[in-house]
Amino acid sequence: MKKYVIIGNGVAAVGCIEGIRSVDKSGEITVISAEDHHVYSRPLISYYLEGKTDLQKMKYRGDGFYIENGCKVLYGKTAKSIDPDKKTVVLDGGEEAGYDELCVAAGSRPFVPPFEGLDTVDRKFSFMTLDDALSLEKALSKDSRVLIVGAGLIGLKCAEGIAERVKEITVCDLAGRVMSSILDDDCAAIVQKHLEDNGMKFLLSDSVTKFDKNTAYMKSGKTVGFDILVLAVGVRANSEIVKDAGGQVNRGIIINTKTETSLPHIYAAGDCAEGYDSSIGSNRVLAILPNAYMQGHTAGVNMAGGDGSFDRAIPMNSIGFFGLHIMSAGSYDGEMKEEKTEDSVKRFFAGDGILKGFMLIGETERAGIYTSLIREKTPLCEIDFELAEKIASNLIFSQKIRRKKFGGVV
Repeated sequence: MKKYVIIGNGVAAVGCIEGIRSVDKSGEITVISAEDHHVYSRPLISYYLEGKTDLQKMKYRGDGFYIENGCKVLYGKTAKSIDPDKKTVVLDGGEEAGYDELCVAAGSRPFVPPFEGLDTVDRKFSFMTLDDALSLEKALSKDSRVLIVGAGLIGLKCAEGIAERVKEITVCDLAGRVMSSILDDDCAAIVQKHLEDNGMKFLLSDSVTKFDKNTAYMKSGKTVGFDILVLAVGVRANSEIVKDAGGQVNRGIIINTKTETSLPHIYAAGDCAEGYDSSIGSNRVLAILPNAYMQGHTAGVNMAGGDGSFDRAIPMNSIGFFGLHIMSAGSYDGEMKEEKTEDSVKRFFAGDGILKGFMLIGETERAGIYTSLIREKTPLCEIDFELAEKIASNLIFSQKIRRKKFGGVV
């Protein structure tokens, strides 16, 4: 009987388990989980604080998932090292887990810059895990002044999640705009105004030089008083365990389209992995939930002796703040075309005869049509692109293509 070990217990691990079981119904699966929780959907932690979901509804799979799939889960255990020659994983308690096939789905961790005086701040938090959210929840009160360092997705979702539970929120970022890795200046300005209309305060193009207990001293010379500090500057892939074992690592664990690492019988998936991005034709870390699942599933299939490949990953984000929906995908290379109304902005980026990427603010319905155009590299000459810029509809395809794609729907 084959032995499978999975380091990590997130979405990529679920994909791996289900990939294994699609080929091998009886092999032994061991999951090493640093967290003490049943697998959950991390993007929902802000909705938990907002009161829009609960701990049960946050679970990514039902309570019986591990038993139904014949998994042994080692909760509260951390993998410390891998011995590729002995094919063992050493845990923090000294125990060893032997494997025939191993998947590293270890995720990522917060990046915390070496701020001067950070150790003087008593109530400081990250915002990546359920434990982070539960700890933050205990510290919140209606009188709390919260400083969030980082105006990216994590920081802004934290701000939305706690907005009704605190007195004030200030968000600072070294970048000059919110969500700088996803939005351009114009689209970011729309989102920022919407957030400000909902009570957020921003200090952009500014950074903390030092902390002194409950005061942040900014590069601009301003000072910010706070009761609670949330650090959401960025994340780093948990790739060291593979690097220390002699595997190839860059910003993440380097994998091919079969999710194989450079080490035999070792795969990687999810936020710790650096895989193929079809929108740019090269590898990079794509820390998004659908990508994590598909990489994990591909790894599981191949670990069990199947033949899986995942070569259609693209960067993609779908998010909302106080009712304003935002979606982006692909790259922003090429010619930009814009459709703007009073309530929405659509920006499309085309080059080499195909859709490269898009940004949507406000109207995001049926945007999956746009992402499919990017993934499939559909020639724009084969669709009605002028119509596509206005509405996401099957009508952008010819009748012949609609029959082929949608099973006779015209």
